[in-house]
Amino acid sequence: MRGLFVGLATLDTIYRVASPPGPNQKTTAHSQELAAGGPAANAALTFAALGGQATLVTSLGSHVLARFAAAELQERQVAVRDAARDYTGTPAVSSIYVSDGSGERSVVSVNAAHQDIPVPDWLPEALDGADVVLLDGHHPRLAVAAARLAHEARVPVVLDAGSWKPVYEELIPCTSFAVCSADLRVPASDDAATALLRRGVPMVAVTHGPDPVHWSSRNARGTVEVPGVEARDTLGAGDVFHGAFAYALARTPSALPGPLLRFAAHVAALRCTVPGPRRWLDTPEFTELTVLANRLGDR
Repeated sequence: MRGLFVGLATLDTIYRVASPPGPNQKTTAHSQELAAGGPAANAALTFAALGGQATLVTSLGSHVLARFAAAELQERQVAVRDAARDYTGTPAVSSIYVSDGSGERSVVSVNAAHQDIPVPDWLPEALDGADVVLLDGHHPRLAVAAARLAHEARVPVVLDAGSWKPVYEELIPCTSFAVCSADLRVPASDDAATALLRRGVPMVAVTHGPDPVHWSSRNARGTVEVPGVEARDTLGAGDVFHGAFAYALARTPSALPGPLLRFAAHVAALRCTVPGPRRWLDTPEFTELTVLANRLGDR
C-alpha cells in the first residue's frame, strides 16, 4: 500500500512532567526526548510502521534541527520529500509537556505559520501510484495542489480536520473522508459533521478521545466503540488514528466506514498506553496489530 502525506513536520522536544509549569514556575522533567512530529509526519510514520510505503511531502529545510527530524523519519521508513530544501531558517520546533498522571499533553509550536512554501514541480511524481492521500491543512498551497491532483486521479483523500483552517474551504471539494476532532468548529455551523456533509464530503467521522467515534455519510451513520485503556501518553494519538485509518482505507477501499475506524481506534488506543513517542511501535501488541493490518480485506 502506498500513501502520500502532505503537511506539517516538526522537531518535537518532549518533556514528561508531574504537571506542566504555571506562570513564573519552573519544573524538572522526569525525562526528555527528541523526535519528529506534526500531524502529517506522525500519520505517515504510523502508515509505514503498519507495513505501507509512506511518502511525506513537507517543508523542513537544511537547518541541522530539520535534518535531525528528517533522518528520524527516514529511519522509520518514511520517504521524506522536502519542498523547501534550500530554506536555512529554523524549522518548527514544538515544546511538549506530557503529564505523568493523566497522559495529557500541552503543546507550544509555531507550526507552519513562519513559512509559505511554493508547489514543487515534482509533486505529481510524488503522487504517482498512491492508494491514499492524507492532508492536515498545513502548508496550504501544497495541500490544495495535492488535493486537486488526487481528486483528478480518483485517489481517496483523507482530511485530518483537527481545528478549522481557512484552506479547508478549498480542500473540502476534493475530500473523500474527513476525520475530525470533536473540537472542530465549522464557521456558521453548530454541528461540524452536518456542515461538512452539506459541503459535499461523502463521509465524516468525529473522534471524541476515549469516547465512541461517530461517523455519518449521506445515507447512513454509525458509532464505533474505542478500546478502554489506561492512558499514559496521548501525544500524537489523533495523528496515529489518521495514519491507521489511511492504511486501512488503502488496504480495503471498498470497506464500510465502521471496520476502518475500528482498526484505527485500536491502533490509537495502543499508542496511548505507552509513554514516549516511539516505544509503542516496538511492543508485542503493535506486532499483533501489524498482522491484523495485513489481513484487512481477507475473505
